[in-house]
Amino acid sequence: MLRWILGGRESQSAVEKNTVLFIGEEQPKNSYTELQVLKGHFDIVRFLVQIDDFRFASAGDDGLVLVWNVQTGERLQELRGHSQQVTAMTAYSWSSGSATHTALITASSDRTLSLWDPETGNRVQTVSDLQSSAKCLLVLDRLDLWISGGNELCVWNRDFHLLCKTDHHSDAGITAMVELPKNCVAAAVDKDIVIYRLCVTSSKMDTSIAEIRRLTDHHDSIRALITVSDQMFASGSHTEIKLGSQKQSEMSVQHLASDGECIVAAVGSGLYLYNVSSRSVVAYRKAAHDSSVLHTMLLPDGQLMSCSADGSVRMWELQDLPLPAEPASAGFFGMWTFGRASKHASQQAKKVPEVPGLRTLELTGDLIGHSGAVQMFVNFGDAGLVTCSADHLVIVWKNGERESRARSLALFHKLEQNQGL
Repeated sequence: MLRWILGGRESQSAVEKNTVLFIGEEQPKNSYTELQVLKGHFDIVRFLVQIDDFRFASAGDDGLVLVWNVQTGERLQELRGHSQQVTAMTAYSWSSGSATHTALITASSDRTLSLWDPETGNRVQTVSDLQSSAKCLLVLDRLDLWISGGNELCVWNRDFHLLCKTDHHSDAGITAMVELPKNCVAAAVDKDIVIYRLCVTSSKMDTSIAEIRRLTDHHDSIRALITVSDQMFASGSHTEIKLGSQKQSEMSVQHLASDGECIVAAVGSGLYLYNVSSRSVVAYRKAAHDSSVLHTMLLPDGQLMSCSADGSVRMWELQDLPLPAEPASAGFFGMWTFGRASKHASQQAKKVPEVPGLRTLELTGDLIGHSGAVQMFVNFGDAGLVTCSADHLVIVWKNGERESRARSLALFHKLEQNQGL
């Protein structure tokens, strides 16, 4: 196992002043100039899940699951069945012959798990006798199994048959899970990361699960757990940010995202970009938003997006600095390799890395439309960006120029069909 803590000296130079940026109305690099507001929820919308290239589902504290068409904004299905808030949601796809079927799995505070058909809106399967509500869901596509995590970890097959489960965990329960090689799963349980291994038989009915390792390096509750690559995952917690021998104010690693080469960490109201191969912070913005950053995403060509409890969605671009700067602390998060430990690398990790090529995150777009905390987003590429918020709204942000061309082309074809040209 290998772990790095990001640390160093705070820069007082050209990276930034500790104030939130304001970009104004002129945003030439921001293509999201149109928005479509989707209404249907009656409480905080916390989850968005992409079903396919043109459909997605939203869910939150009202217990509703709504299925939408991202291109038209049409509400396709309304999935009712939970009596309390939805606590987790994921898509579950499997192949049958030449066809691929995609369903939705939801967990709720009413201590039920449900399998939904987004085509018909029917609840296909449900389990209602859980000892506690599930806080996270993980689909193991290769094994055609899925896992729910709460006060216990449960392994299920596609027919919602419980195959095995672990013993009762602490009251904090399992808050996040990621898949690892060799039929293993990493689960965040309060301050610990527990590694489980599944023993799967050909019939799968005799599947068992056992704890094989427990990582106890975090000092506070783990808030984020993600896969970085096939052999690596990262975790983040709520803790004090340490600068040398001094202690700064407490911050939380609210979210982590990775493209395999870099990791972006949402630390308090700031953003920190970490390069995996160099094991160092390559860019940061201490005050990226007015409030805590809740979700992040890395995009191609050195761009990333973030959303915040302040109601904003922001676009950032990685740019070179005019002057050299010093390394910065990115809070407390560990990066782990799944395999044999490297003693030499562990010794290097204790040193403060010197980063001569530290860059900056330049604000290129500010999407203002929500009046409450933006919980997360899903990127549909050319079809747009979808966000959800505490204001009960889902918003689809679209490329204004592309949409204008599409409308003009549609009008031209309509006139041509009606012999108007």
